[in-house]
Amino acid sequence: PYPEPFDASKIETSLQFIHVEGNRFVDEDGNTKVFQGVNISDPDKLEKNGKWSKAHFQVIKDWGADLIRVPVHPVAWKGRGKVEYFKLLDQAVTWASELGLYLNIEWHGIGNLSTEVFQHPMHYTTRQETYNFWRDVSFRYANTPAVAFYELFNEPTTYNGQLGTISWGEWKVIVEQMIGIIFAHDTKVIPLVGGFNWAYELHNVGSDPIDFEGIGYVSHPYPMKAPQPWEENWEKDFGYVADTYPLMAAEIGFMSGDDPGAHNPVISDVEYGRRITAYFESKGISFTVWCFDPDWPPQMISDWDYTPTQQGAFFKAYMQGKQ
Repeated sequence: PYPEPFDASKIETSLQFIHVEGNRFVDEDGNTKVFQGVNISDPDKLEKNGKWSKAHFQVIKDWGADLIRVPVHPVAWKGRGKVEYFKLLDQAVTWASELGLYLNIEWHGIGNLSTEVFQHPMHYTTRQETYNFWRDVSFRYANTPAVAFYELFNEPTTYNGQLGTISWGEWKVIVEQMIGIIFAHDTKVIPLVGGFNWAYELHNVGSDPIDFEGIGYVSHPYPMKAPQPWEENWEKDFGYVADTYPLMAAEIGFMSGDDPGAHNPVISDVEYGRRITAYFESKGISFTVWCFDPDWPPQMISDWDYTPTQQGAFFKAYMQGKQ
């Protein structure tokens, strides 16, 4: 039932394994790693667009990123089939390894894994399919340094009750099944757990954390998720977790209301960029910006010549140390 394990023996890479110590991501030399990177679009989409290449990863590296989040949509996983989809992920792992980039592979569902009701057909999955996805992925990429993170489920949400109900206790059971499956195959990867409200809030972690060591937590703190004062609300909604556990803001980003594809909750301006990166600096929070694709808002690039959008220019300068 398993795929073949990925053969990393022919890849030359300088990457070290990343692990968790306290509230930090740490390399093998004990250095704290605060990651700054980008989201790409689904590899299936990029391949169909003729844009799936090592050159794409090279541009991301040139922008100053050290981490790429790779969203795997259930509809693309089923449509391409896991054998063919693994060929794309193998290429991502190879290119990242050679370029000195880390990967966060994530299962890009949006909805309620308890009721198995989801926000859009592209996200349709089941708990069984989700568990099997992580069994196959963790078996294939076990002990591969570039594959540092597995984000277990993109955005848990009830959509204001439209997708049924789920408690934190129910979510913990589902998440801990995934983590147990992953760690049974690979103990050198770091599972990342998101909370409710489309992975924005982590209110329950303080009193009832996930019962595994060696994991991190996730928030997607887009600008319209919290009212002003942002910093005060970020702290109580998710940021306090970074005092105890490693935290990854796996999706952030902004765009103006008249940009193509603008929607709630991503409408804002450079002020959001300045304030959220300053907040992350104060807390040691890693991040990946959504999205390094001209089609998926909020876009970092406006075309395939890699012309930066407003947020793309801001985060490019920030990651390059110029902002």
